[in-house]
Amino acid sequence: MNKTIFSSLKITLLSLLFIACTDLQKKNNKEIKPNIIVIYTDDLGYGDVSAYNKGALNTPNMDKLANGGIRFTNGYASSATCSPSRYALLTGTYPWRNSKAKILTGASLIIDTTEMTLPKMLKTVGYNTGIVGKWHLGLGLDKIDYNSNISPGPNQIGFDYSYIMADTQDRVPSVYIENGDVVNLDKNDPIEVNFKEKNDYGLPTGLKNPELTTMKWHHGHNSSIVNGIPRIGFMKGGKKARWSDIDMADHFLEKAQDYIKNNSDEPFFLYYALQQPHVPRTPHPRFEGKSGMGPRGDVILEADWCIGELYKTLEAEGILDNTLIIFSSDNGPVLNDGYYDDAVEKLGDHTPSGGLRGGKYSLFEAGAKVPFIAYWKGKINSAVSNKMISQIDLLNSISTIVSSNIKSSDGQDLSNLIMNNEGEGREELVLEATSRTAYRNGDWIMIPPYNGDAVAKFVNIELGNSLEFQLYNIKYDTKQENNLALKESEKLKEMISKFVKIRGSNFSNIKNLKLE
Repeated sequence: MNKTIFSSLKITLLSLLFIACTDLQKKNNKEIKPNIIVIYTDDLGYGDVSAYNKGALNTPNMDKLANGGIRFTNGYASSATCSPSRYALLTGTYPWRNSKAKILTGASLIIDTTEMTLPKMLKTVGYNTGIVGKWHLGLGLDKIDYNSNISPGPNQIGFDYSYIMADTQDRVPSVYIENGDVVNLDKNDPIEVNFKEKNDYGLPTGLKNPELTTMKWHHGHNSSIVNGIPRIGFMKGGKKARWSDIDMADHFLEKAQDYIKNNSDEPFFLYYALQQPHVPRTPHPRFEGKSGMGPRGDVILEADWCIGELYKTLEAEGILDNTLIIFSSDNGPVLNDGYYDDAVEKLGDHTPSGGLRGGKYSLFEAGAKVPFIAYWKGKINSAVSNKMISQIDLLNSISTIVSSNIKSSDGQDLSNLIMNNEGEGREELVLEATSRTAYRNGDWIMIPPYNGDAVAKFVNIELGNSLEFQLYNIKYDTKQENNLALKESEKLKEMISKFVKIRGSNFSNIKNLKLE
């Protein structure tokens, strides 16, 4: 009897041990989904990251990602301006397909709540999703009431958590918004906002009261004064809710770190949208004068430090080895973009555009070719890739990486390129700048004729406008100095034909679009 009991007990224990080992094996064999972080800077140029060896700034933390992962030398934002690029990043759709995807000021949400987005896709495979930083994709459906919960917004297009500023640092309202609610709002001091000329609520403005400003406006930024800085638009009320400009980088960093700490036990997606180096450039006193290039250089060093601190947080939480980081910028650089801040005068030998032609707002290369880096410690080997990749491709590529079948029609699946530096990149790409579009195929770029100024007067950037077609081979002509449209007429016809198949021929501002 004892032997029978012992045998039965032995069999039971062996069975339990087998089940436990099987469960452990299943757990070990189970594919662990990586955390995904997209670090998105604002107006950072191709030459502003020192790992690209084009400028004079030193950005050690950006370089850590660039030198430890894949540094793309043909990485593109979808657009040479902010809101369109952010739309494309989150939807995987060309911004020119959405007539609302333009530079926004106090606008309603331009992403339809039924539209597929990067955070929505990730939620289908078990991710928690968060955004911290600049939004600039519109809020609400009509006139925004900042005194009640604002919807729709980030939380309605896939983000579980959002801590944002509505548009940009140079626009009102100068407040933070958490999950649709203005942070620290005093209901007895309601916020009123408008962007109509002359409706200044009888309050001081940069135009009327320059003596009250600590930062002088150059163009366009002469309405309500907040913290001594004249802004775009007029704001009344909300005094307790107003942000501190010099503390903004620290504040967003802390919120990003908190999000990581609060979600380190589950797969998460964090869209960390830094405000630097967009105007107004307001470095914390710790960084003032550190670059020798004025506030623009200082805030880039500040942004680099923020990235380093975020990296340390991932290390401290023990999740760095299971986190894919994508680093890029929403468009190319601009120096004087509305304020006098010595960005031009103190530039020295630094080249924000990396020697490329144009800049923000431009159809030339410096408008949308930006720093583009993929980093995953221990998973992505250090490499430099000259394959073409666009931020439009991130939704499809990340979808494959996390074993989702969801894809956008404009994006491409370049997951093998991102993870293994293998496979081909994009063959072609439509580029956009302020509703104008151009076309890259291989080493060739074609810019159709457009009316308008050749150079943007206030920012002193070549826009790419010409009454003639422009055709460049950037393999041999990286500065786009030699227009080959007449010399290479057959190539031009080929480029136009391929461009029209994607873009269509019925759109405004284009002249002489003929295939014969």
